Amino acid sequence: MMKYEELCKYYEKIEKTTKRKEMTMYLVSLFKNADPDEIEKIVYLTQGKLHPDWMGLPEIGIAEKLAIKAISSATGISEEIINEKYSKTGDLGLVAEELMHQKQQMTLFYEPLTVLKVYETLDRIANATGEGATSFRVRTLSGLLSNATPLEAKYIIRTVTGKLRLGIAEMTILDALAIMSGSQSMRELIERAYNITSDLGYVAKILKKEGIAGLEKLHVAVGRPIRMMLAQRAVTSEEILERMGGPGWSEYKLDGERFQCHKSGNNVVIYSRRLENITSMYPDAAELIKKYVKANDAVVEGEAVPINPNTGEILPFQELMHRRRKYDIEIMMQKIPVSIFLFDCLYYDGNDLTNSPFIVRSQKLRELVEQNERISPVPYLLTNDPTHLDDFFHESLGLGNEGLVIKAIRTDSIYRAGARSWLWIKLKESYRSKMVEPVDLVVVGAFYGKGRRSGSYGALLVAVYNPANDSFETICKVGSGFTDEDLDKLPSMFEKYKVDKKPENVISKMEADVWFEPKIVIEVIGDEITLSPVHTCAFGKIEKNVGLAIRFPRFTGRWRFDKSPKEVTTTDEIIEIYKLQLKKIA
Repeated sequence: MMKYEELCKYYEKIEKTTKRKEMTMYLVSLFKNADPDEIEKIVYLTQGKLHPDWMGLPEIGIAEKLAIKAISSATGISEEIINEKYSKTGDLGLVAEELMHQKQQMTLFYEPLTVLKVYETLDRIANATGEGATSFRVRTLSGLLSNATPLEAKYIIRTVTGKLRLGIAEMTILDALAIMSGSQSMRELIERAYNITSDLGYVAKILKKEGIAGLEKLHVAVGRPIRMMLAQRAVTSEEILERMGGPGWSEYKLDGERFQCHKSGNNVVIYSRRLENITSMYPDAAELIKKYVKANDAVVEGEAVPINPNTGEILPFQELMHRRRKYDIEIMMQKIPVSIFLFDCLYYDGNDLTNSPFIVRSQKLRELVEQNERISPVPYLLTNDPTHLDDFFHESLGLGNEGLVIKAIRTDSIYRAGARSWLWIKLKESYRSKMVEPVDLVVVGAFYGKGRRSGSYGALLVAVYNPANDSFETICKVGSGFTDEDLDKLPSMFEKYKVDKKPENVISKMEADVWFEPKIVIEVIGDEITLSPVHTCAFGKIEKNVGLAIRFPRFTGRWRFDKSPKEVTTTDEIIEIYKLQLKKIA
């Protein structure tokens, strides 16, 4: 059984390097030394969590004020001194480490902490509820610190306050698991296992206990969300059909909230595209799935759109944000009901369809769904004629939709979970012109405001995602488009994501006043994509020593809480938009 201090020593090594290859090899060594029964917990702790996010279980999340009380109780040092040291270092973990070195008396009958002991204690802290929960958390954390070495105290405090500072991404863990398995060629299989389970700890445990054979047996299971497949962008019908290699299955691209619905008997769970359990926000949608999807067990995907209860017409996407409230859901259901348009079937009654061609999945979807005005498959057109595709495209736009999604029906058109693939291609009106279409960008930093904006942030530093190296590349500073209300709430909204240095997976030539973990996604529009020597998006790919940036960017007012950081606009998509501009100028 691994001692927690051994895990902390690995963390210390990882923290001291910025080289991904070195991080990976430290993880390989860590995973090899872990027992099969503890590797799952080690993976979660290394991600700074206790469970996969989609489980919706309580996470640690102790406020710094309570952590300071626990440190004070464990060391006998006053909270005032701890606060003073914290204000100087900006790292409560380092403060805990220093003070534990100064501790005069070790606990009697000291017993070394194990990984499982620390994990179980943190889980108890996270699950404490009701009267006396706060004092229980402080008391339990203090007890854990009292038995900890200085190094252990540093990482315990960093873990509970959500500031582990390791900079390890999912892809790095997957690389390490592949190397641990003895064959880097198994990387694709391991990543697929993760994509259909959305649980890195679980994948690591199966790999450690059963090897590659265990992962080969994994399949889609109701209740475990599948990482959603994403589409590429293209500009013309001709280009799209050429990529299809034959007829394309074209569907309306609706402006709603993407759902992945898991049905087991009369129980339905709905996951967002970020794999959050949002069933409580859409009880009417869950009821529709339960009643009209004719399978005992099923996993189907679709789009929920808000509708006018009086006319039945589709309303703008932003109306769904009212559904994000924790209260008054019954009232919102009456004011803003939803209709569901389904577009994929990934599983039904013991049959995993993710490796089946799209045409098979779509046919099964139509067999399972009992259609009515509130739930139905998305309207489609199967064609290899660009003119017919253009006509269908304009039909979709005329109905208030965003455009089309065209899907391949070849034998290789499997569901590429977690991937952005050319098997699905988005077509929007704005792709055919200069930048009039907003892009989704993740906030990675901020700059302090001046004048009317003093006391808040004056601009946000935003980035695109580059899947080639699993990094976020800056593309612009956004200071326009924010309301006074937006500006007032920026500091509190981003407080939990503040870090004391640039995250390792953020590539930036600019030095922000404040850095954030890439978590919050916003929608941005601009005049055009232009060359820039100060932003790192596509740096060196168009011209030497320059990247791409958005000229005159402004916030559209749309917070994309439904999108995860890795679902934002990619570097390659920005390059395509830029190349399109050049064609138009020519």
